[in-house]
Amino acid sequence: MSRVLDVPRELADPGERGTLTIGHAVVRKVAQHAADTVPGTARDGRKGPKAKVGGHDNDVDLALDLALRYPAAVRAVVGDVREKVTEEVELITGYRVRTLAVTVSALLPDAAPRVR
Repeated sequence: MSRVLDVPRELADPGERGTLTIGHAVVRKVAQHAADTVPGTARDGRKGPKAKVGGHDNDVDLALDLALRYPAAVRAVVGDVREKVTEEVELITGYRVRTLAVTVSALLPDAAPRVR
């Protein structure tokens, strides 16, 4: 026999439903994943893009450190990274990306070196 739950038919007003907080660690992971999916970015061994998150309320400041494939049009790829990361962070978290600083720390060849 199942119990019938006493659930109100109408939802409470949005201000009375509670709050939702998304931690900076989650925003960091979303930014890293989004940057990693952009064509032209590269992984330095097992390491993908690194991100740092700051800010407060619904505004976040991001700093990305990543590697690109060589040869790559650095400005074009970084522009794509900025667009993708901003879009994904804002879509998934609902936060507004206030600033996004990108550092390209390495250019990695497509093929592995023949001699080590």
